[in-house]
Amino acid sequence: MLSVIRVHLPSEVPIVGCELTPYVLLRRPDKTATTDDVPESAPLDGHFLKYRWYRVQSDKKVAICSVHPSKEATLQCLGCIKTKVPVTKSYHCSTKCFTDAWQHHRVLHERAAAEGNDEEEELLRLNSSGSVSSILSTVSSLTNGSSSSVYPSAITQKTGAGGETLVEVGRSKTYTPMADDVGHVLKFECVVVNAETQQNVGHSCTILTSRVIPAPSPSPRRMIPVSGTVDSNGRPMSMGSFTVLSYNILADAYASSEIYSYCPTWALSWTYRRQNLLREIVKYHADIVCLQEVQNDHFDEFFAPELDKHGYQALFKRKTNEVFVGNTNTIDGCATFYRRDRFSHVKKYEVEFNKAAQSLTEALIPVPQKKIALNRLVKDNVALIVVLEAKFGNQAADIPGKRQLLCVANTHVNISHELKDVKLWQVHTLLKGLEKIAASADIPMLVCGDFNTVPASAPHSLLAVGKVDPMHPDLMVDPLGILRPHTKLTHQLPLVSAYSSFARMGGSLTAEQQRKRMDPSSNEPLFTNCTRDFIGTLDYIFYTADTLTVESLLELLDEESLRKDTALPSPEWSSDHIALLAEFRCMPKTRR
Repeated sequence: MLSVIRVHLPSEVPIVGCELTPYVLLRRPDKTATTDDVPESAPLDGHFLKYRWYRVQSDKKVAICSVHPSKEATLQCLGCIKTKVPVTKSYHCSTKCFTDAWQHHRVLHERAAAEGNDEEEELLRLNSSGSVSSILSTVSSLTNGSSSSVYPSAITQKTGAGGETLVEVGRSKTYTPMADDVGHVLKFECVVVNAETQQNVGHSCTILTSRVIPAPSPSPRRMIPVSGTVDSNGRPMSMGSFTVLSYNILADAYASSEIYSYCPTWALSWTYRRQNLLREIVKYHADIVCLQEVQNDHFDEFFAPELDKHGYQALFKRKTNEVFVGNTNTIDGCATFYRRDRFSHVKKYEVEFNKAAQSLTEALIPVPQKKIALNRLVKDNVALIVVLEAKFGNQAADIPGKRQLLCVANTHVNISHELKDVKLWQVHTLLKGLEKIAASADIPMLVCGDFNTVPASAPHSLLAVGKVDPMHPDLMVDPLGILRPHTKLTHQLPLVSAYSSFARMGGSLTAEQQRKRMDPSSNEPLFTNCTRDFIGTLDYIFYTADTLTVESLLELLDEESLRKDTALPSPEWSSDHIALLAEFRCMPKTRR
């Protein structure tokens, strides 16, 4: 007879919006084990599995820490109450938690105070003093009864007593916690049922979760006008402009707990990260989205269908698999999405650097060295180049009857730091391909992606300056001679890094804040990648400055607020990279 051997949940913390799928191990009538479902519509030997999900409700209440949502809160910030900050943001689990988070937390007060009233302005003056004693004067203990609480406490496995009740919330194997579940324990029940009599057979197997927590939400990043304007929600207002997002989302295959041991395991799980990433991407309202490290299966099963619901058309180029060992479904690649109401697809080019490596080896490398050369050059990296046609007008650039085309390149140069020659060769190969497209059509260009190269490196110099100094130290690494003569390391595209526009802004307070987050020697962000082992800039959006102008940019993150408790990824930010977003406007072509 069918029986249940074991039931458990893969994630220790249930989160609002993240699907829970229990692991159910069954024993078939033939004594073999399986994890396959046995629904009522397809019984096995006259039996099927019945599932129930319950919310365990209790009269006793507690609050949940806004910084460490798996912990019970003991303090509440009274300033949040006065400034009408959402109540869930006001709770902290300890004095240390509150003081450590203060620099980030005070931003909530400042933004609320910007709405303007005397009480809020007085609180803001108190907050600005910054001393621990003044900060702690704005909190109230939850343990002395001075503040009401909003969430139920954790409970024992014994239910139905002490004011606890069970509320049925689901009848399928999977369940997605809702806002009403926050702070409550969930109970999952699985039992074998006789298909003929509809009676339960044997005892039901049950498990209790920990308390459901709200999905952690980072402070929203605003669009900062460079030459354009934005609305009250930080969205571009310029007519005829468009926005482009570039984001390495951290493939699940690379998100191991060994590498990112500082990130809670529940926040590192793909079930959680995919929902958090999707929420973030959708909030940016970008017209064009360039993602890197998108797994093949995640593109097909998640990103393409989910972003389709938001009006995006999807294109994907999977990395090649000459080096990769494993399930080909988990190979990552580059995905480009565009809004169907803003652009139409004209043409797609797929760049496979492995093929370019084979051609280079055949042409330049002596036969005895070919195998060594290919082992060094073949890294499975790709680029996806898409030509789009705008469906919107631009008065500054409009010529009656002329199509407004745009070329968008999306790449991930995933090469180890030691292979400087291979990294530079791949960037050069991509740029020479884009030059050919530019020669065939008068077309603005965007080059987006994770180049795994820091400012002032040879690949960055090639992109930003159009050439590499023959004395650049990176050129010292060239065992195959593929970079010689060094005079060939040039291109004619007038590329400029979008984020360098922050360095050219006026003297406003906002401009000064952003410049503090820039490297003055390179005019690039201080970082786009932030882990415990590395912090620096690897991601860029380059544009052809003779045909495009930057209108606004997504504000940069502050290193202090990011690294106070943890590096990336974190419960708030689900990749080890940060997203870059720029608003552009097409303009009549000018001479460089």
